[in-house]
Amino acid sequence: MSLTRLPETAPPAGAPQGEPVRVEPAPLTQDARLMSAIVVLLGAGLFLALPFVLSVGAVVFLPIASALVLTVLLSPAADRMARWGLPNVFASLLALLMFFAVLLLALGLILQPAAVLLERLPQIIDRVGERFAEVRDRFGWMVQINDKLSEVMGRSAPEVVLATPSPLETLAFATPSVLLEVLLTFLLTFFMIEARVRMRRRLLFERASFGSSLKAVRVVREVQDRVAAYIATVGMINAGVGVITALGAWALGVEAPVMWGGLAALFNFLPYVGPLAMVVLLSLFGVGTAETIMLGLVPAAAYLVLHGIEANIVTPSILGARFTMSPVMILISLSYFSWIWGFVGALLSVPILLMLTAFFDQVGRPNLVGFIFGEPLFAEPASPLVEEDAGPPG
Repeated sequence: MSLTRLPETAPPAGAPQGEPVRVEPAPLTQDARLMSAIVVLLGAGLFLALPFVLSVGAVVFLPIASALVLTVLLSPAADRMARWGLPNVFASLLALLMFFAVLLLALGLILQPAAVLLERLPQIIDRVGERFAEVRDRFGWMVQINDKLSEVMGRSAPEVVLATPSPLETLAFATPSVLLEVLLTFLLTFFMIEARVRMRRRLLFERASFGSSLKAVRVVREVQDRVAAYIATVGMINAGVGVITALGAWALGVEAPVMWGGLAALFNFLPYVGPLAMVVLLSLFGVGTAETIMLGLVPAAAYLVLHGIEANIVTPSILGARFTMSPVMILISLSYFSWIWGFVGALLSVPILLMLTAFFDQVGRPNLVGFIFGEPLFAEPASPLVEEDAGPPG
């Protein structure tokens, strides 16, 4: 018994029985290469123009993207409750309400202690300034060298300081837009979850052929299963990181340990950037509240060790190869969507990248490098393996 791929053409004479046959792709015609080049140029132009369109219309496009990710995440829970006998409308509403309750609980654990610490923020900033002044005094000879160089190079131009709105004014202006986007997001999510059954039926029964119907349903199911499994698994890992961070902050005597645990869990959804921001916040807060700089850096160092264990041992062993993505693609997606939609876009960047990866795994990935050497632009996905009885040799 051997596993071979279905050959598109008959194997050449004299080929060993039961072994896979590699079928070389046919060279592209001039018209096909021209069409593929047009597709590449249109795709590049869309990639460059899309950020400006999405950022200008963020009030419309951001709720749609967020609702799409939430629909993919919550649809399995709605399906399970529907199998328990609940009507589709109630199952969709209950899944959304459960997510909303978890979100409010997480925000309450983070925002309530943060509001208390905001009252002490001026004192902490002054303390951090004093610590850095002490460090600067220890390296006074470098300041003197800098002053001498400034005298030699000439005096610098006067600085122009522009008046900017205060954080409270910015928050007051942004609140109505944020509330509108949140309301649109949850309404769109509810209607998308509620319509999931009808969409699956249309994909299955309204295609031109039965093969295309199965492929469409398989693509939707693969995208949904992969994204939902990834977010659920990463959510449990990040919750564990948050609990350990909170316990560590409590053991080290850091104020508001629950807040720091919630921030650690939230920032851990942002690969690379989130843990770095957490280290910076812990360092600044520790330096501003501890007696010495070294003691203030202990919480940040402890969190850095925890993140190293989680990112290099725990997460790879749990997620496995199915969710492995290129770090370069993760950083590109993170910078791309955070540039468009800010912090919310950064949170959505990895789920969107995972959705696109699952989609192209099913329909075929763009073969840009092979296209330069004459291969088709979109390579077909790997054909399934079938079992064959290995015949007698010769």
